[in-house]
This record gives sequence, C-alpha cells and structure tokens, in this order.
Amino acid sequence: MKHFIVKSPFLIVNDQDRIKPPLSTQDQSLGGLRLAVKDLFHIAGLPTSAGNPTWLASHDIPTQTSSSVTALLAAGAEFCGKTITDELAYSLNGQNIHYGTPENPITSDRLPGGSSSGSAVAVASGLADIGLGTDTGGSIRVPSSYNGLFGLRPTHGVIDSDNMVALAPSFDTVGWMTKDLETLENVAKVLLNKELSENTLSSFKQVLICDNLVEQVAHSHELQKQLDVWRHKGFLTNEASLIIDTQAWKASETFRTLQGAEIWHEHSKWIEEEKPEFAPDIQLRFEWCATISADEITEAKQQRKKFTDWIQGELKDSVLVIPTTPGLSPLFTASADDLATYRNQLMDMTAIAGLTGLPQLHLPVCELDGAPCGLSLIGSKGSDLALIAFAKTLLGAGTNE
Repeated sequence: MKHFIVKSPFLIVNDQDRIKPPLSTQDQSLGGLRLAVKDLFHIAGLPTSAGNPTWLASHDIPTQTSSSVTALLAAGAEFCGKTITDELAYSLNGQNIHYGTPENPITSDRLPGGSSSGSAVAVASGLADIGLGTDTGGSIRVPSSYNGLFGLRPTHGVIDSDNMVALAPSFDTVGWMTKDLETLENVAKVLLNKELSENTLSSFKQVLICDNLVEQVAHSHELQKQLDVWRHKGFLTNEASLIIDTQAWKASETFRTLQGAEIWHEHSKWIEEEKPEFAPDIQLRFEWCATISADEITEAKQQRKKFTDWIQGELKDSVLVIPTTPGLSPLFTASADDLATYRNQLMDMTAIAGLTGLPQLHLPVCELDGAPCGLSLIGSKGSDLALIAFAKTLLGAGTNE
C-alpha cells in the first residue's frame, strides 16, 4: 500500500442524534466551540480504530466515553467528529496508509505532522475550533508547528488518560490545539485538575534561551528576529542561556528505549495474535520494540532520572524557550530515509519535555518560505497555566511579522 492524501481529516462525522452532550455544567466557557477528537479517545457508541483497521475489527464498540471528552462537552463544546491518527499514534509524520494523510491546509505539498494529524488539520482548516489529541513523543507539538496552531502538551499525569488507546502510558498525555491562545486557555481551565489550578506557578523569574538548539534549526534567523522583538519590549526578564546537549544526555535515545519497551508491553499480545498490517516504518519500529533488553531498560531509566533531575534543577521557577521542530514539515514526497533522519533530529527536541514529563506550549510565531514554524515554552511540572499566561504577555508584545 502507498500513502495518499485525503481532503477530510475526519473518519466519523458526528450524527447529532447519536452523540448527545452530557448534562451541562454551570461552566459554559466552551459554548458553541466545535470539538474534533483524535480517534484514540473512546466515545460511547462510536468505534475506535486507533488508525488501524485491524484494531477496529478486533475491538468492541466502546460503552464509555473519555473523561476529557465528557468534560469538554459538559463545558459547552460541540462534538463534530473523530479524526484520523497515525497508526496507534506511533509516528510524527501524520501519514496513514489505511485512511489517508490529511492534507496540510497551509502547505499542501508538506506533511501535516502526527500523530494527531486529523485534529490539527480540522482546526487549521476551520472545520473545528478545538483539536483534541494526545502527545507521547511530540504528537501535539509537531502538528501544531506544521499547521500554524497553538498546542499544549500538559504536565504528564495532570489529565486522566482513561478510556483511550494507550501508546506508552508513562509518557502519554492528553493535549489540544487551537487557532488562538484564548481558546487554548479556556480548554486548559476545563481539563487541568483543580490542584494544578490552585498550586501552579503564577509567573516565571527568569527566561532561559536554549541557544544551541535555536542556532541549529532551519528557521534560526526567524526565531532570533522574534526573540529580538520580545527583548526590545522588555519581556525576556533576566534572560540567560541554557545549553542542552541532547546528544551527550542521550535524551532521544533514552526516550525511544523506554517508550519502545512500554509500547511492546502494551501491544505485543495484540500484534502477535492479530498480525495487523502497518506502514513499513511503523512496522520496523514495532519489530525493534520487541528487541529491547532488560539491561537497556535499566540503563535508560537511570539516564532518564539523571536528565530529569538536571533539567528540573535548571528550570525551578524559570521558563525555557526552545524551537519546537528542526524546521519545516517534510515534503509529502520525502523518501523513507529522509523521514527517518528528520525523525531523529525532531526527537532530539521533543524528548526534552517528553522524557521529563514537563509541560510544553507551542507558539506559531514565525514562518519560513511561507510555511509555519515557531517555538515552544517549557516550564517546571505544574506550570501549565503559567506558561499560557507568559505566552499571553509575549504575544501582547507582538510578533516579527
């Protein structure tokens, strides 16, 4: 099978008579906003494919709904459909050989990014206001960057991941994408738990710029221009440089090992029994997962702790500014080898928050050759709302466009 592009990001379009909203709460902050849901989340009465027809055929139709979906509907959001995902969410490309690659509405010759591809494209195309997705290794942050959206990967564990298909539970997060920061914030106030809302950092005392990563990305010049705008406005308080040598820390290697071990633990029985057809790159990754040894897992866990302790010590009450991706989305025609190389570069950046469980907020603040890119803010655990507040301050200062 070959990859192909589809115009619609939806697998299922809501039938209003089938999916009824739960009893509404007094909070109607999302009233009238259209909600697109990644096809990993269970919605009672609707099938979940997890991006693979064998998964669809081998699982019963869910009888319960994800608590995240329920909360958003109760706050007034209107479910408009379930969206295409990369197979079992194990890709960052946004491709699906079974259901198609949702067309990137901004740069149609480039990939939409994944694995929350359909939800991102639904929002970027104006078909939805909120794109609900998941992020394990970058599946909110990457499509947000490629589609010019705001996207939040929250602190790991602050939002329940019940009634959804897992990939690697100790890394999986529920996340979302929007066209504007106000909507993203309103969703955060609905989904983030009460303890986080009450105890979060109110502000950051220092801004750390990851200069080595900023300098090496394709859109370095555009990022520097944006940072200069914010410097001129006085919003980069007590600015300092933080060098993160992801190669020395083995961040992406460590992430891939632990993620792969969890994936195989989670899905090996189903894969061995059902023998599903996967895209070649995803098939290779699952086969590699089966080879990870106990010694490799032990070493990776030790490395994860060292890196997490170091970066949390550096952050404390600071905010870190990094590029979200190495550059623009790959072309749809990119070779498998080129995509594999780019994936490794990409995970050097996404593994920072992914490995440590820290919140990361993507801001679509610049373009390169007419295609969206941007940067991210990373904070300490529980600083999700402070990241949004800081982003509002920065965007009030303006962008370089």
